[in-house]
Amino acid sequence: MCGIAGQIGADWGYIRSRADGYAAMLAALKRRGPDQDGIYIKDGAALIHARLAVIDVENGRQPMELEARGERFVLVYNGELYNTDELRRELAALGHAFATRSDTEVLGRAYIEWGSGCLRRLNGIFAFAVWEERAEKLFLARDRIGVKPLFYTRARGTLIFASEIPELLAHPDVEAVLDENGIAELMFLGPGRTPGCGVLRGIEELEPGYFAEYTRGGFRKQKYWELVDSDCRDSFAEAVDKTRFLVRDAIERQLVSDVPVCTLLSGGLDSSIISAVADKHLTERGETLHTFSVGYRDNAKYFTPGKFQPNSDEAYIEIMNRSLGAVHHDVILDTAELVPALYEATNARGLPGMGDVDGSLLLFCREIKKRATVALSGECADEIFGGYPWYRDREIRERDGFPWAQSTARRQAMLLPEHKIDGETFTRTRYRRTLSETSVAPENAPERRMKEMVNLNFKWFMQTLLDRKDRMSMYSGLEVRVPFCDYRIAEYLYTLPWEYKDHSGFEKGLLREAVRGLLPEEVLWRKKSPYPKTHNPDYLAAVSEELRSALENADAPVLQIVKKDALEALITDTDAAPWYGQLMTAPQTIAYFLQMNYWLKKYKVRIA
Repeated sequence: MCGIAGQIGADWGYIRSRADGYAAMLAALKRRGPDQDGIYIKDGAALIHARLAVIDVENGRQPMELEARGERFVLVYNGELYNTDELRRELAALGHAFATRSDTEVLGRAYIEWGSGCLRRLNGIFAFAVWEERAEKLFLARDRIGVKPLFYTRARGTLIFASEIPELLAHPDVEAVLDENGIAELMFLGPGRTPGCGVLRGIEELEPGYFAEYTRGGFRKQKYWELVDSDCRDSFAEAVDKTRFLVRDAIERQLVSDVPVCTLLSGGLDSSIISAVADKHLTERGETLHTFSVGYRDNAKYFTPGKFQPNSDEAYIEIMNRSLGAVHHDVILDTAELVPALYEATNARGLPGMGDVDGSLLLFCREIKKRATVALSGECADEIFGGYPWYRDREIRERDGFPWAQSTARRQAMLLPEHKIDGETFTRTRYRRTLSETSVAPENAPERRMKEMVNLNFKWFMQTLLDRKDRMSMYSGLEVRVPFCDYRIAEYLYTLPWEYKDHSGFEKGLLREAVRGLLPEEVLWRKKSPYPKTHNPDYLAAVSEELRSALENADAPVLQIVKKDALEALITDTDAAPWYGQLMTAPQTIAYFLQMNYWLKKYKVRIA
């Protein structure tokens, strides 16, 4: 995994004159890629790369330059291919010779051979750019699911791109401006955001499953993948067998690495499946798996079971530990660490995020990085297999609007009146657009709502969590892979009837049936429990005091957007409805506005 950036423009002299800006962008990228770095500047192009070395540590340096068919191709790439060996063999049969073992070279030669058609052959997570020197063409692409980020903007007749927003803002031609649309994103969708929107004016994100080309003739982007429904005639038994194969194959493919690999283990279904498969696979290779869990000091003292978190993780982690041959590591976070981490997490995301849900993951990943470079995590199974409460609760499921954000009226009441934004119209327009883009085969018309729910989660909620996992992990140079994001799993599960996924009346019933015998029974049938967060009242007190202190400053940047009395009410109204899903209750909502205030100041954001 790495960080990439660059600038393309017709004025060659101008591109060369921006060298100081490229150095600043590279400095901002170094957290993503601390091992090696490089800058290519020639004629109308600058390409920048910071590398986290995982495969072929010595020979995978970038920018990578390849000659073929009278053209020079320059590649910068962030990601990992899980079918590298198959592609290398296919390309070798077509006459390509390889100088390295890196998947970077395989990707480059796949592009040389098939152009944009290479994307349909890739199994992996990626964002990359290829500059064709003689043709003066830049090709940009992002993986199908959107695991790896890629942002861009236009400035002074050029295209500037980068893995993250902070790298764009490090360029002297890019200003942080927040207009009414950006304010609406923060207030009515945050910490989510509209697909393709970078919140700040002029900053866009290449959407998952898209590629783009930039030439003297302009910029164009094109979709190359999406979830498409079909009439699946597999029996339940056949679906179980195929799901079992796809899940195992995805996990095993993602264990390939020249550096230590570990798993994140919560004792929940998804992380336990990954840990069990990884443990067996590594044991057969004579290696030992290391697993990592996160917890909070004194959490057991304050934990109270609830609808969304029926039990804590510790007992289930212990059950899994006894069933594995792995070495386990507990990372215990203290309340005092969580408030400072809010601001580091904002730096990492480049936007206000999920409060301590982000910050705790950042701290967790920092500890993991001390012992490993690559980790496997269970994100996205809930979206794909139907694990969230809003899939199974009819009342929530049938309610109009995003099921994880039913707080539009509350958000509207907090917005300063001078911002003439109709939050209901803003959110409803995006919600309706996503529904209209949902693929439903004629045979599956009775299941339209369940297909819409998957598409909503896939394009919105899942992207927020993938942003979180990528930014918080890469901030410490830790590569986190997400096997359930294998596009083959997503494609197949999308076509299956809801009754399969809800088998036996259990969330993710199909997945549970597919892994029978792999996990201890207590873990196999454990009810879903979300990412752990602190229940210590000291944390609520700490963020409340932090917000009080911020509001003592009449020039606090957040007061350009939000009513002061509404923020003061947050501190006392601890029973308000969740802000965003089951993870963001009162402490996390306070933390969100602390992050917003910090972000506006940190990046000198100008309100337009």
